[in-house]
Amino acid sequence: MRSKTAPWVLLAPFLVVFLGTMIVPIIMAIGYSFSSVERHGLLGEDGITNSFAGFENYLKALSNANFVESIGRMVLFGVVQVTVMIVAAVILALLLESASAKWPGFFRATYFLPYGIPGVIATILWSFLYIPGLSPIVDVLELVGLPIDFLGPNMVLWSIANIVTWTYTGYNMLIIIAQLKSIPGELYEAAKIDGAGSIRVATSIQLPLIRPAVMLTVIFSIIGTLQLFAEPRLMQSMSAGITSEYTPNMSAYAFAFQYNDIGMAAAQAVIIAVSAFLLSAVALGVSSWMEKRR
Repeated sequence: MRSKTAPWVLLAPFLVVFLGTMIVPIIMAIGYSFSSVERHGLLGEDGITNSFAGFENYLKALSNANFVESIGRMVLFGVVQVTVMIVAAVILALLLESASAKWPGFFRATYFLPYGIPGVIATILWSFLYIPGLSPIVDVLELVGLPIDFLGPNMVLWSIANIVTWTYTGYNMLIIIAQLKSIPGELYEAAKIDGAGSIRVATSIQLPLIRPAVMLTVIFSIIGTLQLFAEPRLMQSMSAGITSEYTPNMSAYAFAFQYNDIGMAAAQAVIIAVSAFLLSAVALGVSSWMEKRR
């Protein structure tokens, strides 16, 4: 314990991996975002020239209508999808941790199971329920006079939201359940002595004490919303409403690997990261403000 080098030796494997996979890529992305690459020849066979571009890539990114529209689309997606998912996760957690819940372990595992399915597989599975001619849901809705095109330009965003909600609700539920299990049993006993019912216990004890866990799931969900990529990318071939720049991540990917504009892609990636940080900070600020008002 007196050694000053032993902790660093033990931390060395983690620090090497952390620097190589986190810090170095971030520094490189920031550096590329301030650079411009000019290729000479059809495919750059005559050489490549790197030059300092200043904030030109950021100005181009923020003036790109498709990129700005993709951010707005994800904000709308997050406001609706994250709210529905977190509310569902809280309700499920409260129900499974109630005294009258039967087989809570079985249902916890059942609700968590979708999270163990990779996003690509989950999207393929749900696609069978979205494609007309294959989906029994579409066929039943048409029989009752409600023809819905789940892959249409106006519906595909919410079809993706359904997949994300189905995948991550159980994961967020477990985080909230872990917070619920840390509540001292004495509080429940005191509430029972005072004659408080299940609803009163939930509103007066459980909901206030699980606020940190709920806020954690909100922050994770905000970051995940801006990182949305696999689901729309896979459904792009099924829906005409999904373009190559449908989400911010898809836009950065397109500029990097389709348009071969690394500087623009890096600038968009930095903007996405800063946006996730700012939105998370706003969520934390609102939570702190509400806590102080109580």
